[in-house]
Amino acid sequence: MIVNVFYNEKGIGDTLIVSIQEITREQRAFETKGDVVKIFDEETKALSGFNIFHASRHFSLDANGKVELTEAFVDELNRVIQGAGFSEQLDVDLSPKFVVGYVSELEKHPNADKLSICQVDVGEGEQLQIVCGAPNVAQGQKVVVAKVGAVMPSGLLIKPSNLRGVDSFGMLCAARELAIPDAPQEKGILVLDDSAETGSVFSVSF
Repeated sequence: MIVNVFYNEKGIGDTLIVSIQEITREQRAFETKGDVVKIFDEETKALSGFNIFHASRHFSLDANGKVELTEAFVDELNRVIQGAGFSEQLDVDLSPKFVVGYVSELEKHPNADKLSICQVDVGEGEQLQIVCGAPNVAQGQKVVVAKVGAVMPSGLLIKPSNLRGVDSFGMLCAARELAIPDAPQEKGILVLDDSAETGSVFSVSF
């Protein structure tokens, strides 16, 4: 389960936002128990997330934006959610979302001249298909991959997508998209030195 948690007391008050998946506003339904609000699809009952009010009463928080998840924090989330009377158990994917990838194959998109279809090795036998529009992408490069579930410094959530009929599962990142200081502004992904280890964590600070 991909879960993203956000907290910004100055921006939205003392509320912890637990986001699992987006649903349309028209289908959105709510159930409140104590300080916890469950958000779900009214028709399918698919869980969208939770809002936890008076969050500082339940958690020790020093985040201003995305909250870094650990096993201990997920355990606390489940304790608060279930303590309010909900039965849901968050089984969170805690694997790194920004990693070094190796572009093992590349072909031009059949329906878009400026797009390339990349097969990217992200370590531990995992291969991702990622559609990329960067003019400098090439086979054999070491690159920074934002996997599905990653939240970019801009706030963009990386989700599975379909670009001109081709499925894409992640993003190859430019330096400016990673908020690297003094990053070049021209279009193009960040190409890493060959010594970068495929599958290793790429640290993003924001």
